Amino acid sequence: MIANVSRAAAFGLAAALSLSAAHAADDKAEREARWTELRQTVFGDRKVEDGDLVSLDTPVRAEDASMVPIALKASRPGEVRAATLFIDDNPAPVAGKITFGPAGDASLTKLRVRVNTYSNVRAVAETSDGRLVETANFVKASGGCSAPVGASDEEAMKGMGDMRLRVRDEVTPGKPAVATLMIRHPNFSGMQMDQVKRTYTPPRYIKTIKVTYNDKDVFTLDGDISISSNPVIEFGFKPEANGKITVAATDTANAHWEKTFDVPSQGN
Repeated sequence: MIANVSRAAAFGLAAALSLSAAHAADDKAEREARWTELRQTVFGDRKVEDGDLVSLDTPVRAEDASMVPIALKASRPGEVRAATLFIDDNPAPVAGKITFGPAGDASLTKLRVRVNTYSNVRAVAETSDGRLVETANFVKASGGCSAPVGASDEEAMKGMGDMRLRVRDEVTPGKPAVATLMIRHPNFSGMQMDQVKRTYTPPRYIKTIKVTYNDKDVFTLDGDISISSNPVIEFGFKPEANGKITVAATDTANAHWEKTFDVPSQGN
């Protein structure tokens, strides 16, 4: 679903979402006009309101445009059912959609994205009662979607699908916990050049990451080309006395990887 939406947004709005360097000089009105068109493409006539429900931490100027850290925070996490991430002036402006499950905690979610030119980075949260609430930051970056992943495609694809999970400290049943997931995958954007062959690499990226805890959904991430290579995602979850986290990932070539991790608990 997210791939179809982002493709429509990328190609259907090509004129409004030009990737030229001139965007760096756009004024606020021009940026808002592009966002209005993109918002209507994704959400139709649904109202998107400003509010303090969610906030974004982003750098003002990216040190590495291909790995820009963003942190999505929810002040009232129990109200947040999902969040859609936008990078307005990327070739595929819908970077991803995170849907939180009953074992998830939306208080804080961190990941890294590609930013191709000076752009607003946004999060639109969907509440349990169907409201849409947005927050946005302006990020200065350039060339993130075309930055090479490795010396060659073959090198970048080594170990593809390998997963690691680190749980912060020992978890306590009934108290929110934090984990960091790392997945090996180049997430080719289709704009990168193989540095050995000097040919453009076709797009191939992780389209879905699903995380469960004891068979209860923690979150599902539907991604696109704006998610950085070798994704690293920090997320919250609600632990029990004994638990296992299972991660399932599928990419656009229909390759599938799945791994289960034991979660240590003070209740064991």
